[in-house]
Amino acid sequence: MRLNALWEYANPVKFMRLTDRVLPVVSVLALAAMVVGLVWGFFFTPDDFRQGSTVKIIYLHVPSAMMAISAWFMMLVTSLIWLIRRHHVSALAAKAAAPVGAVMTIIGLVTGAIWGQPMWGTWWAWDPRLTSFLILFLFYLGYIALWEAVEDGDTAADLTSALCLVGSVFAFLSRYAVNFWNQGLHQGASVLRAGALVGDTEERVSNVFAVPLFISMAGFVLFFIALVLLRTRTEIRLRRAKALIARERLS
Repeated sequence: MRLNALWEYANPVKFMRLTDRVLPVVSVLALAAMVVGLVWGFFFTPDDFRQGSTVKIIYLHVPSAMMAISAWFMMLVTSLIWLIRRHHVSALAAKAAAPVGAVMTIIGLVTGAIWGQPMWGTWWAWDPRLTSFLILFLFYLGYIALWEAVEDGDTAADLTSALCLVGSVFAFLSRYAVNFWNQGLHQGASVLRAGALVGDTEERVSNVFAVPLFISMAGFVLFFIALVLLRTRTEIRLRRAKALIARERLS
């Protein structure tokens, strides 16, 4: 597909037509993958020889933390498209993704605290990765609040896009802080790391846990896509409704 063909779906009408067909399929796949991954992980995997049954929170913590960071990067891409191409659908997609990413961040923080307490002996530590993840959550709140505070849609899109660019620093640190600082309690990557997939057994996740984890991660990705598509469609409808109300007031 040519790049110009992709830009066609920045047209709200074409976007609505496409997502009308895609959304049900993505929703069903998301539900199936999440149910299979979570049920398999929580009920049909053994306890870890070190962490016991607490390791099973990985099936919620890892996918939610992954999507919290990925959602912000998705918002960064769509915000850049708005700033460069001025496509309203991209700005509305970024707006739609923010509450979903914020909820994923909350899930990541809560499940991380529940997992960390028996492992580290504390619910929270000012670890570089944890701290940057918390700051990312505050950026999510600020991003959502800024959209609500500015009445003009285009101005709000411009300001939130600038905020998204700044917040991307903390999204990046949330993912790679462990690589930059050796201090801290949080472990390094052991799932989506090249060595972990090709035989580095020191920090490699066993296939017993990895297979349902990957299914759960796929479910969270599809669930995020479904929610963003649904919320973007809602934002487009709200924008149309506001435009119609404004026309009626002028006439």
